[in-house]
Amino acid sequence: MKIVIIGSGKLGRTLAEQLIQEDHDITMVDENASKLQYVVNRLDILGIHGNGATIPVLREAGVDDADLVIAATAEDELNLLACLIAKRVGARNTIARVRNPEYIDVMSLVKQDLGLSLSINPELACAVEMSRVLKFPSMITVDTFAKGRVEILQFEITEDSPLAGMKLRDVSRFKKRILVCAVERNDSEIYIPSGDFQLRAGDHVSIVGDTSHIPRFLSQIGMMEDKIHNIIIVGGGRIGYYLAKQMIESDVDVTLVEHDLNRCHQLAELLPEADIIHGDGTDQQVLIEIGVESADSFASLTGFDEENIMMSLYVGSMSKAKRITKVTRIPFTKVIAQLNAGSVFFPVLIAAEHIIRYVRAMQNSYGSNVETLCRIIDDKAEALEFYVNRNSPLIDIPLMDMELKENVLVGTINRGGRIIIPGGSDVIQPGDTVIVVTTIKGLNALEDILSSSQSCLSSIFLFFLSIKA
Repeated sequence: MKIVIIGSGKLGRTLAEQLIQEDHDITMVDENASKLQYVVNRLDILGIHGNGATIPVLREAGVDDADLVIAATAEDELNLLACLIAKRVGARNTIARVRNPEYIDVMSLVKQDLGLSLSINPELACAVEMSRVLKFPSMITVDTFAKGRVEILQFEITEDSPLAGMKLRDVSRFKKRILVCAVERNDSEIYIPSGDFQLRAGDHVSIVGDTSHIPRFLSQIGMMEDKIHNIIIVGGGRIGYYLAKQMIESDVDVTLVEHDLNRCHQLAELLPEADIIHGDGTDQQVLIEIGVESADSFASLTGFDEENIMMSLYVGSMSKAKRITKVTRIPFTKVIAQLNAGSVFFPVLIAAEHIIRYVRAMQNSYGSNVETLCRIIDDKAEALEFYVNRNSPLIDIPLMDMELKENVLVGTINRGGRIIIPGGSDVIQPGDTVIVVTTIKGLNALEDILSSSQSCLSSIFLFFLSIKA
């Protein structure tokens, strides 16, 4: 697809990097010539220097025949204006980054008038992901599929876990509808495991399963902890505000620490149910005084990555609290993964993933049948949800008879709301949605999971099907 990205900041660059990997034609627009040139040289894409909210610049960027325009500058109003004009010029779809909390309710009213296909608030999306992880305190990450009926959770196997030393085929003794779909070992080795795979203490395990069965499975392996009753949040910015609001709605007691006095007054009005503390959250004495040693959970959400990481490490050394750490600088993901900083969240990556999911859904109408895409294990693997149409060559073939590519696993089948954890004799039927977990990037159709030999047979099948039609 032809995609125009307005804004070469962190989100714009991240989107361009990921969309190029999926063979999209990318053009980037920015008024800052040096920033634009840096991205253009690094990614080898077309760059247009100028104001992305003006018709001449948009026409020069080819918006008139673009499949998608993504406005990702730092200014909400500019993004909305750019999308409005791009739509009038001829763009088929538009996405705007809108960060101001005051615009949340307004967007639902004016989205259609502006011609927006999607609006994304990175801070809100990040807070939602954080609250989802806090729902399961032992989890590192949590993602949902099949309209909330399926979840993929990642956690670490401890020395005393009943899973330590167990082969995957024996996990079925728990009699819950879950499947181990991916394992990260030693921070670098990624496995899409078979039944003979043996789990070890220290492994980061991703499981996929029916949302209603996962809590019981976690309880059986000793990982379903008590519900979180309180949280300490350091940093009263947008993410801190959004997370505090969601925790309050979940009946969690919130203490929020913010160093800026004026912001404290604003937060006190916006969040009357929370305890707003004016102070320096990086001060150990302040943390001790507000009870961090006995807190159920702790979130470091300041504007400085170093402070967030250090606070999480400090809290981890003196408390059993579930820790949430916000990091903005993407290049350091591998280094941070080696630290014991709890669950680490990158707002830019979360926003990019939401947009990539929408792009994949657009491709659905152009020949792809990906419903949902989620990157797991620090972007080292993907979980994709495919819709099965009636012409798929995979219909009614037992999974045991399919020759799948290496590092591909069929995780679940959603059949009219009934979640199936498939075995070798299960088959795929028209109308199903199938979740596939893989380390292979860029799968666009369910047939792409097949090995080259069986894929060739599928192509022949589709050819004769088209002739018959």
